[in-house]
Formats: sequence, C-alpha cells, structure tokens
Amino acid sequence: MHDIVIRGATVVDGTGCPARTADVAIDGGTIVAVGRGVGPGRREIAADGLLLTPGWVDIHTHYDGQATWDPYMTPSSWHGVTTAVFGNCSVGFAPVAKGQEPYLINLMEGVEDIPEAVLAEGIDFRWESFPDYLDVLDSMPRIMDIGAQVPHAPLRFYVMGERGADHTAEPTADEIDRMGRLLEEGLMAGALGFTTSRTTKHRAADGRLTPSLSAAEPELAGLARAMRRAGRGVIEVNSDFGAGDFGRLRAAAEIAGRPLSVLLVQVANAPDLWRETLDGVSRMRAAGLAANAQVGCRPIGVMMGLEASTHPFRTHPDWLAMADWTPAQRLAELRNNPDLRRRLVEERPDNADTQWIAQALDRTFELDDRIDYEPDPADSITARAKRQGRDPFDLALELMMQNDGQALLLHTFENYCDGDLEVVREMLTHPDSVCGVADAGAHVCIICDAASPTYLLTHWARDRRRGEHLPLEFLVKKQARDTAVAYGLLDRGLIAPGYRADINLIDFENLRLTRPRVAYDLPANGKRLVQKSEGYRHTFVAGVEVMQDGEPTGALPGRLVRGARSDPAA
Repeated sequence: MHDIVIRGATVVDGTGCPARTADVAIDGGTIVAVGRGVGPGRREIAADGLLLTPGWVDIHTHYDGQATWDPYMTPSSWHGVTTAVFGNCSVGFAPVAKGQEPYLINLMEGVEDIPEAVLAEGIDFRWESFPDYLDVLDSMPRIMDIGAQVPHAPLRFYVMGERGADHTAEPTADEIDRMGRLLEEGLMAGALGFTTSRTTKHRAADGRLTPSLSAAEPELAGLARAMRRAGRGVIEVNSDFGAGDFGRLRAAAEIAGRPLSVLLVQVANAPDLWRETLDGVSRMRAAGLAANAQVGCRPIGVMMGLEASTHPFRTHPDWLAMADWTPAQRLAELRNNPDLRRRLVEERPDNADTQWIAQALDRTFELDDRIDYEPDPADSITARAKRQGRDPFDLALELMMQNDGQALLLHTFENYCDGDLEVVREMLTHPDSVCGVADAGAHVCIICDAASPTYLLTHWARDRRRGEHLPLEFLVKKQARDTAVAYGLLDRGLIAPGYRADINLIDFENLRLTRPRVAYDLPANGKRLVQKSEGYRHTFVAGVEVMQDGEPTGALPGRLVRGARSDPAA
C-alpha cells in the first residue's frame, strides 16, 4: 500500500508533453508510480478536475536573512514554491567577521530594500564562514527546500576589509588567492553557486556602489579557477552589460568550466540591450558552453502607495511632517483637510524625486481588483488625468486614498517599454532562458513579484487579453524542470517515478492572485508588500503536505539542498 495516492488528476509533468489524466503514488517522499489503476494508498486524494504539477523551483530569491527566522518562507510558500535559491546578486551574510555585520546589512538594505532594523533584529549572526552559515540554515526546519550561493560582496569585504567595500580598490594577488580558497570552501560545503553584481543600480544604503561592480579580470579569473577546482556551482550575475562586460563574464565562465546565468530585463535607457545579451548567451551555448538568461513573466513593478516605500509625495514637506503619524492618522488628515491635499498637489518640491515621479506617472497604473499587470498605456495615470482635465498627481492621490488608504499603483519600471508584454513573451519563449528575477524576499515595500509563478500560469496560459497565450505544459516546464536543471537539482521538477514528491494540486479554473497589500509582519514590526493567491489546493514537499487551501499545515519537511560535483548544466 502506498503512503499517498492522488487519483484522477490532470497531470502536467514538467517535461513539456501534453497533459494527461493519471493517478500519482508517493512512498517515502518519492513519486513511485504515475498512470491509471495505481494501487491503494493509506491516504487517497480525489483530484478530478485538479491540475497536478511539480512544485515550483524559484532560483532567484533573496531569503538570505529571512531563511534564518521565517520557517514558512512567505510569500513564496503561498505560490506553490517548493525550492528556493538565494544568495543572488552578490549580496548575502557570509562569510562575515565579527564587527562586519553592519556593512553587510547596510549593503542588503540598499541593494534589496530590506530595512536595517528588520535585518538587525531578525538575524542572529551565529556564523563566520560560509560553511558555518550553511550549517545554521541546515539546522532549522522549514516549509520548503532551500539552496544558498556564495555572494561576491561579502567575500570581498571579508578578505579586504573596508577596502573591499570600494569597487575601485583592486585586491592583491594574495587577497585574490584567499577569496578563491574561501569560495572553493563554500562550494565544497554545498553552496549552489557564486554570484556577482556589475550594475550601478546596486548601492549600499549609505550610497556606496556595490563592491563587485568593476571587479577586473585577475579577480574574476581567480574566483573562476576556484570554481574549476571545486567542479561545481553556477555563476550568477546581475550586470548593466556595458562595453566588454559580457566578454569578461564569458571568459570567467570558460575558466571555471561552470554555467553562466545572467539576469535579463528590458531597461528604458537601452530597450534593445536585452537582445544583445541574449545573443551572447546563445553564442556561448552554440560553442558548447553552459549558459542561460534568467527572465521574468511580468513587468518589474514598482508599487506606489501611501504606506509603501515610494509614492508621489514622499519628499513633500507636508508629507514629511506626518512621518511619525500612524497610517490611519495620515489618512484621516488627508480626508478631512482639503487644503493639505491641495498643497500636496500644487506646491510640490522642485527636486529630482518629484521630476522622476512626473515622468513615471506616464507608465503608472491603478492596480484595482482586475490586478492587471499588462495594462493599456491609455489607462496610465497621466493619460487618465489628461482626459479628465486634472493634474496627474491629484488623480494619483485620489486613487491611493481608496481602500482605506491601502490602494496601490503599479509603475511598470522595466520590461514594459512598448506598453505591453510582447518583449517578455519573446524572453519567455526563447530556448536559452529560464524563469528568474522575481526577487522573492527582497524590495520588500517597493516590488511585490514573488507571486510570479502563479502569474506565469494564470496570465500566460489563461487570462491574457492583449496578445498570444502560451501552452500550460510549456510554462510548467519553464518554472519547474528548467529551473531545477539550471542549478543541477536533477531530482526534482518532474512528475515521474524516482523523482521527489514536490507537488502542487491546483484548481486551475479558479487560480487567481489577490490584491497586494502592505503588512507589518517582519522583525521590528517592519513592513512589506505581500500578495497571496487562491486555487492552490494542496502543496507537497517530499511527500509531506505543507499547504492546504492557502494555509500552512504546520509540517516543516524542507531542508538545505547542498550542491554536488557535477557536469555543467545548460
């Protein structure tokens, strides 16, 4: 008798093959049979009309701190994610020497918008080396599997001290050698990769650019040789891809003999650069080198709201005067004081932030109950205000005051230069891309894209109105098997005998996202944007049910996944 049998589900197995009706049997955390007429189970689940998929593998998260205090790994666990990989974009918390913690917190706060107070209260730095950090992660029960990567910035700061925080400071040969030995040590202990950042968007909270921004060839080569010695790990990079940058990264990947995984988004100041980068990835693969591009499935959306980190009035003196008020007090004052509303709109400060907002409202939209992440440019705040003969700031204020002051506006920051998601469709359907860049755990009160796995299915397979749909089987493969293979996690991402029983049972017809909102549930009463979903009926991790109808069961079977020596993954 099997431990669990799921009967009559519509199985989309992660291979990309057509859906089929089948029973799935699970024993001891492993799928043992997929077909019709599977024998009885101690527990049987009637799944007629439900979609059965592998659990989602999210390879681009920033749970480096949260994984040490939150066993439920939200928001990801609300969206069918059963494996999360963090340590991306060169930031993290190991290795760390005594006294270096404040800088790593400052860097994470600036790069990933996680408040200093949250990290300082939430993280108990019980480690120094990266292997020590892995051991701490491994000692904690949690709802899903996790994997960690060695980030470049802490490695550099640990070895070089304060000099390492300055990206223009060049390490000595001895320092490069030591960084390499520490990276090799981390990989041998189970790190899934090495990550670096070469983008000016990444700054510490104190304004300093990311330490790895301009790491030169000797430093990159020394770290690459460490990866070759270890024979394991992915090189993940977030870069502006300035002149010669892709070539440097390709050279490092060739020295390492390891896969290169680059983040790919469309940016307004160079809207076609993503194609050049993707062409570089394709040339690598054509030459027999392992590489992929991590892509999103919706715009990179900056959320504006009265309780969010950004909105059109955040630098206005009248707003700053209410900084210590509660959200309810501010909302009451806005409702009861028309002169305050007038001043906020008409007496705006002439500063860079206001000027940016004035332009941003051209690509900012009301996020109402439709939760439309592919809005028509004709519905932008600026376009609507023009039709109504109003100031766009006035309309923005009115909309943000709705829903008891919790309404949000969506600014389509990246991946939306043409006013639709056709560029994203090109990225998603490219054979050299994998799903990534959702940034779960980061940008906690600016961006809320951790729900991307759910949106991937609902929008692209079912709900899209302004362009082509994509096959459900293709999308499931993209978010499960392809992401798993990209990090060498070859035991998951498929519904087939011998694979881990990481499974989602989904009421696909009723699968939907809820409106994002601000919650005050982080350490130190920190706030974050959260977005839940409806329609995930059951989620299993290694055969243990961890979520049922959107609520945790209390089971915590997740474990730290440690990397192993392997051939480079494509």
